[in-house]
Amino acid sequence: MSDSKVLVDKILDKYPAKVMKNRKSHMLIKDSSADSQEISANTRTVPGIITNRGCCYAGCKGVVIGPIVDMVHIVHGPVGCSYYAWGGTRRNKGKAREGGQNFLEYAFTTDMQESDIVFGGEKKLKAAIDEAVELFDPKAISISSTCPVGLIGGDDVHAVAKEKAKEHNRQILAFSCEGYKGVSQSAGHHIANNKLMTDVIGTNDAAVPEFSLNLLGEYNIGGDEWEIKRVLSKIGYNVVTTMTGNGALDEIANAHQADLSLVQCHRSINYIAEMIETKYGIPWIKVNFIGTIAFTKTLRDMAKYFDNEALTKRTEEVIAEELAEIEEEMTDIKEKLDGKTAVLFVGGSRAHHYQGLLREIGIETIVAGYEFGHRDDYEGRDVIPDIKIDADSRNIEEISVEKDPEKYSLRIPESKLEQLKAEMPVANYEGLIKEMKDGTLVIDDLNHVETEEIISILKPEFFGSGVKDKYMIQKMGVYSKQMHSYDYAGPYAGYKGAANFARDVAAGILTPAWSYIKAPWKTTPPMLTGKVEGVEKVC
Repeated sequence: MSDSKVLVDKILDKYPAKVMKNRKSHMLIKDSSADSQEISANTRTVPGIITNRGCCYAGCKGVVIGPIVDMVHIVHGPVGCSYYAWGGTRRNKGKAREGGQNFLEYAFTTDMQESDIVFGGEKKLKAAIDEAVELFDPKAISISSTCPVGLIGGDDVHAVAKEKAKEHNRQILAFSCEGYKGVSQSAGHHIANNKLMTDVIGTNDAAVPEFSLNLLGEYNIGGDEWEIKRVLSKIGYNVVTTMTGNGALDEIANAHQADLSLVQCHRSINYIAEMIETKYGIPWIKVNFIGTIAFTKTLRDMAKYFDNEALTKRTEEVIAEELAEIEEEMTDIKEKLDGKTAVLFVGGSRAHHYQGLLREIGIETIVAGYEFGHRDDYEGRDVIPDIKIDADSRNIEEISVEKDPEKYSLRIPESKLEQLKAEMPVANYEGLIKEMKDGTLVIDDLNHVETEEIISILKPEFFGSGVKDKYMIQKMGVYSKQMHSYDYAGPYAGYKGAANFARDVAAGILTPAWSYIKAPWKTTPPMLTGKVEGVEKVC
């Protein structure tokens, strides 16, 4: 525990007293002998600190809504916002259904200018919708508001959506997801979940085959969804919909017909999982498709849920086949990487999910944390009743659902469901902290100055994070991989994905390039030297 303690003390020593007190509550050293360990999360970043978080708009449009392939996604705001959340350039992959459409390659925006911010942009938004219908004739359209829309307060995107939906006879969904709402992209996830629940899910009653699943919180980064579905289909499952990577609107509308929901990214989609269960009776289980051990456990949990002899037998056959294909390569890579260490600072559940896969190839995670996690993502869902609701959280609409009198049905008897809760994570997530080793460090909302200290003191060989800090990390001579886009590689989910990840990480760590890198600020003389008098020390 000494290295982690030294690191925390050194980090906190850099801050003024008030900032130090704030950041200290966002750090903990894992100690399994403690009755409980609490961490602060989902609170505002201290002004002036260089955070890696995204905004509410990024969570709504960029994460949840944007990956739906057959909708035209119009961003009502400046062009920069549209480009930032354009999934086609960043991560999400998708395919048109037979006879359908795929708009992921396009970035649609109203390109708000100063005059629109002063005088209002509704006219421009209406024209954009008309143009999208004329050029592309999409099945549906989404409108995502960015900061200027909320700041000027005059553009009613919901009224425009209603008017144009009637005029063009198609569904138009409006999202008031201005970037400043909430404290991170997590607020945008919630807003998107609410709209999909109220306006889309349950509106398509097409029949589905047996063993039907909803994949929730899977965004097809690098083709992950395709690899997961390949294995599930091989066993005999039918995926009704994926929310929302490679998702299609009619499939999402049919989600209420599934037999079971699988939740991959807990933070971004747990809201919908709970509401689908309440309204339609579909249970959900927390799954992990990352790593061979975790994926195998998930497949066995699913087989146990369905309790079908043929399905269980086929599950074991597929597991054996898939493992046999990659076993030799995974063993070889582990021999090369054994004993190395990693830091993971990734979105919703990935900083948790990837620890197991890294361990499979000999790499131990010594620091981990989330950009936009809540306390339950760290400590488990048992703490939800104790989480204090602050003003930022109240800024996000909460909706409630009730049993649908016509479409609600129990998929399995309640007594069996209660039994399964003791055997697998049914409607439960135990969080990141539980699986970390004693002495490892958990940090919420990691920033750049803390990242520098981690690298200087702990000297990890691998740093899994995002684009905002990737190149700063690599300038310090440490291999860094974007875990929200895979640096345009992948897939990394499933069995073949695990081998892809192991191969890429080995190539990245073992290249001699890192030993030649020296940070430019260590080799270039400063442009200014001297001392400023009469200025109070700041962080």
